[in-house]
Amino acid sequence: MNFTTWGRTYAAAPARHAEPQDEAELRALVARAAADGLRVRAVGAGHSFTDAAVTDGLMLGLDHLSGLESLQRRPDGTALVTVGAGTRLHRLNRLLASWGLAMRNLGDIDRQSIAGAISTGTHGTGARLGGLATQVRGVRLVLPDGSVRSVSDGDAPGSPDRELFEVARLGLGSVGILSAVTLEVVPAYLLRSTERVRPWDEVVGGIDALFDGHDRFDAYWFPGTDRMLTWSHDRVSAAERAEHEASRRGPAGALRTAGAAARSFLDDEVLANGVLGGVMQVAAAAPRTVPRLNAACAAVLGDRTHVAPSDRVMVTRRRVRFAEMEYALPRAALGEVLRELDRWLRAAGEPVPFPVEVRCTAADDVWLSTARGRDTAYVAVHQYHRMPRERYFRAAEEIFVAAGGRPHWGKLHTRTAADLADHYPLDDVARVRAAVDPGGVLRNDYTDRVLGLP
Repeated sequence: MNFTTWGRTYAAAPARHAEPQDEAELRALVARAAADGLRVRAVGAGHSFTDAAVTDGLMLGLDHLSGLESLQRRPDGTALVTVGAGTRLHRLNRLLASWGLAMRNLGDIDRQSIAGAISTGTHGTGARLGGLATQVRGVRLVLPDGSVRSVSDGDAPGSPDRELFEVARLGLGSVGILSAVTLEVVPAYLLRSTERVRPWDEVVGGIDALFDGHDRFDAYWFPGTDRMLTWSHDRVSAAERAEHEASRRGPAGALRTAGAAARSFLDDEVLANGVLGGVMQVAAAAPRTVPRLNAACAAVLGDRTHVAPSDRVMVTRRRVRFAEMEYALPRAALGEVLRELDRWLRAAGEPVPFPVEVRCTAADDVWLSTARGRDTAYVAVHQYHRMPRERYFRAAEEIFVAAGGRPHWGKLHTRTAADLADHYPLDDVARVRAAVDPGGVLRNDYTDRVLGLP
């Protein structure tokens, strides 16, 4: 088997590849690989732009470890749902919807497995919301010797099990291969999505008010232009939900639903993906056209509002391949970081046809979370996979690091454990890793680089 990441950033040719049918087979595969001196890594959709999944040993696909294991409803309407670790997010969202439930927060891509999404720190957006790892209440994982451990946030603070849970729910697969994940989910809800084009200065100067004024907020900016597309999502009240559902009944409702679906296809598939793909091909063939292309893309952006189930609002389809770097910043630093990035892009004349994305999350206490201990803003820079990115990403990273930024674990960066020790309890992480994996079975070049040796 040959493996390539979705963004075409890394490739691997593992000695073995397996897709276990169940946990028992997973245990046997891991134990046999360890006995044979092979390292072991799990892979989902390959949506990490880093070499997190790359191995020359055993590469495990977990797609068969998928679906619902248990559901426990709570009096407050929330529920604990345990699913196979290989469950893809789009399937998880459909499964939850069938039970009248939903994830509290999601990232903007749903192709990943739940194990891959939490292990690399997928975060979504929302000033009062945490990333996916904050929704994890327990995990079951297979250790290098083939044994199984179940650990959760209910384990005693400071105990070995609780510390293992901290690294297992967000730790790049460095303490075991996840076989199941228990999530806290909420009653299904609708979001009103409002897309609005605003002046660049208005967004950058008022970003805190925009973050705090909405349940979720994103901003997109085509480099070299003076406008941003802002995208706010707000929970619909019970009364508004009842009105929305009533409006969808009968022949008139069916026509409105069909019209909304047609517009969504036009906006999201034809414009966002089809046209964007064409723009990228032109940009790759003729980089000098990028300023005009970005101006044209910014000019056609328009305002739009629609109401839909939460996952359909938060998730977008990405058919145009790209490479991405994203850094988590102290919120107070965001405005100056965007201004400095804009100054560099204008001065350097670098051809960048992909928009810059801006998001936020609440502070949390997850050991390896990019939002650990601080309210966080995220800036993501992208480049079409057929165009050079090194100069742009290097300059952006220098700006981010100078502002106290932390790299997204699943996106391109050049930071090392020595750089990151000021941000994370890497000594504690190393202690937990050494206790469960003394032979380094779960290591690869990436974990050695960013977490250090156990």
